[in-house]
Amino acid sequence: METLEPILKAHSFFQGLEQKYLDFIVGCASNVRFKADEVILQEGEPADKFYLVRAGRVAIYIAKPSSITIQTIHEGDILGWSWLIPPHRNRFSARAVEDTRAIALDGKCLRNKCENNHDLGYELLKRIVNVLSERLEATRVQLLDIYNMDQNNEAS
Repeated sequence: METLEPILKAHSFFQGLEQKYLDFIVGCASNVRFKADEVILQEGEPADKFYLVRAGRVAIYIAKPSSITIQTIHEGDILGWSWLIPPHRNRFSARAVEDTRAIALDGKCLRNKCENNHDLGYELLKRIVNVLSERLEATRVQLLDIYNMDQNNEAS
């Protein structure tokens, strides 16, 4: 029987992760597909999935009061870090910009595995913090661009 282990191993998020950890989490993984414009995550809903994007593009956005895209991610990126951080609710919404393929990892399954193996939990936490840091920096740059546009408009 084929497993998703080779796909997990090849994804940039898991590169360099020890084989014993991959073997431990592969049981939480499944293949998923999303059609263009399909909502993947809804802000405020339970965060029960973590996605490794394999192909396609996904817009991460704030849905209310009006839809504002924060970032668009693609192959090699991850989606859905809220499964790890209480209260385990999605902080943002996400929708497929185009047909998208991903590996879905069950958040509850992963949390249980992290509770039973703190070394695995620490490894995943380090990787997710790195992604959060990159996304925070991208948001900072985006806000600076908006602020500079506002300043330029006021000067005109």
